[in-house]
Order: sequence, then structure tokens, then C-alpha cells
Amino acid sequence: MTTRPIQNQLLRRARPPAAAWPHGPLRLAAGIALAGCSLAAAHAQSAPAPAAPPPAAKPPSTVIHGTLVPPGAPRSSPPPRTAAPAIGCLIGPNRTADIGSPVTGIIDSIAVDVGDAVRAGQVLVTLRSEVESAGERAAQARWRVDAEVRAAEASLELARQRYARSSELQSQGFLSPLAVEQSLAELRVAEQKLAQTNSQRDVLATDLEVVRAQVSQRVVRAPFAGTIVERFRQPGERVEDRPLLRLVSLDPLRVDLLVPASRFGQYAVGRRLQLQPELVGVKPVAAEITHVDRVIDAASNTFRVRLSLPNPQQRLPAGARCTVDEAPDPREASQPRPAAQAPAPRPAPAALHSAPGSAQPAG
Repeated sequence: MTTRPIQNQLLRRARPPAAAWPHGPLRLAAGIALAGCSLAAAHAQSAPAPAAPPPAAKPPSTVIHGTLVPPGAPRSSPPPRTAAPAIGCLIGPNRTADIGSPVTGIIDSIAVDVGDAVRAGQVLVTLRSEVESAGERAAQARWRVDAEVRAAEASLELARQRYARSSELQSQGFLSPLAVEQSLAELRVAEQKLAQTNSQRDVLATDLEVVRAQVSQRVVRAPFAGTIVERFRQPGERVEDRPLLRLVSLDPLRVDLLVPASRFGQYAVGRRLQLQPELVGVKPVAAEITHVDRVIDAASNTFRVRLSLPNPQQRLPAGARCTVDEAPDPREASQPRPAAQAPAPRPAPAALHSAPGSAQPAG
């Protein structure tokens, strides 16, 4: 559409009746002005809107010491490392044993009760041993009988004397060499008889040791020093394969920690940690790491750390819970953490210089 046909059309529409315009020149000037205003309005409606300027690209953020810092923010020194969150732990006895008997029998007596402190080797339970004790006495009596040994020694002495006299008479020509050889053979037999008797006596001594060992099995002793915490049997009951007593060692105590796998490598044997028992009026105590598991449990994603806690006079009970408020290991804290890389900035969208589908006005 050109400009001139639009002007002519607007002039025809805007032309008033002839009676409204008394003078011809004045009428022509007003029509031209009105046509110009209408043409400007038509151009304004058909012209496309100007494209918006492209947004300015924001400067990329910076990662400092593992923290994303926005642009323009002041950069301060790295934050200090705080203590790791508390880890729950359990205090238990260092050793636990369910005391039983190696043989079957009837309980004769129990020398201890729950709560008693015992020493290593102390007698705890005695089983009836009348038959075994009688066998011991019989074996000891057989071993003490030395009549056969004395008889063999006497026979050997007699054979030596006969051989000496035979040798002397042969040198004087009163006995034949055959008689001397016979006395020498008797001497050799007497020597073997004495050796056999001594061997039999050794066998009797061994039998006596076996019987004494059987009798000692009827007496149950403490394998280590500790405290009796359970009593499962009473005198007169039959003992087979069930335990009689439970013995625990309370000095030192054992502490078990379940540490998240993310802390693997931060614990070493010999390091000391501060424990806070969950008991009223008990102050924190120090324990030393004695074992660190080298295998992580896949189900819980944790590994175990074991500590030894001295417990003089058994002031702390076993079975109490505790917490470990630990500071970072100085060896681990001295190693700098690797700085994370900042993400690459996204490219700014290209500016649109003209709206799609817009038409340039014809001149």
C-alpha cells in the first residue's frame, strides 16, 4: 500500500459537507492536516515493536574453601574447622566368659556368688569326685610300691658277685671258661630285669598323673581375674554342656564406636579420645584406640573403632552408653582440602535484532 492512495481515501472520509466550509482555501488546508494525522496513526500501528536489548551476562561465582561465593561478595579468610559431631559409643567389659565344666557330673559346691571378685586360678565350682579320688589313691599306692625294684636290684648285685668269683676261680684254674660265661649271662639278665622294673615304675607314675588330671577336671577354676555377674546352677544339679557362671573383666573396659565411613582414615592406634559416659555426676574420661577395622560394613556404611578405658577400682560400670566429642585429628587438620572448581558460566542468549514475521514498511 502506497502513501498517496491512503491520503486520498482519508480525504474523502474526512471531507465535510460543502456547506460546512465557507471558504475554499481554508477548506483545503484543514483536509490536508487531517490526512496527515491519520497517516501518522496508520504508520504507528503497522510498525513492529523494537527488540529488547540482550541481558548482560552475570560474572561467574567463585568457590573458596568448599563454599560458593556470589559475585561481589567480600572474600574473607577460610572458616575454621569445627569439631566433628558427637558419636555414640558403648562401654563393655574387656573380657567375658561363660564358665563351664569339661566333664559331666553333679555339682558338689559353688564357692562364689554374683558380685564376687575373683582372682585367676581361684576355685569356683567343685563336682563330686569320689570315684576319681579313689582311683587316684590306688594309682598312688601302686606307684609307691617298690618291692619289685628292690628285688631286681638285689638279683643284680648277686649276679655281679657270682661273676666276680667265677672270674677269680677261672684265673686259678679251678673253673672252666663255660662256667664263667654262664655267670656273665646271669649278670646281663639281672641288669635287664632291673631296667624293666624301673620302666614299669615310670608307667605307674604316668598313670598317677592321668588320674590326678581327671580329678582336677572336677574342680572349675577362674581363667582370669574378674567379677562374677551371673550364676546359672545350684549345688546338686547335673552338669553337661550348659555354663555354670559368667565371669567378666572390668579393668580395663572396652569401648566400641561405630564411625561413618566418611571418616575412614582419621583414626590411628594409640590416639586418645575423650569419652563422656551417660551417667549422672561422671566427668569425661580418656581412652586409647587399640583397634581400627579395615573393613567397612556395607549395610550400615560404618566401621568399628575399639578403645581401652582404664577402670581402677571399677568406678565405671560396664554396659553404660557414652559419647565421643572429638576434635579433628591434628594430622588430618594440617592437610589442606582441595578447592572445588567454579562452574563454567552459561553463554548469554543471542540478541534478536528484529521480531520474526515483521515486515519492513515500504518507502
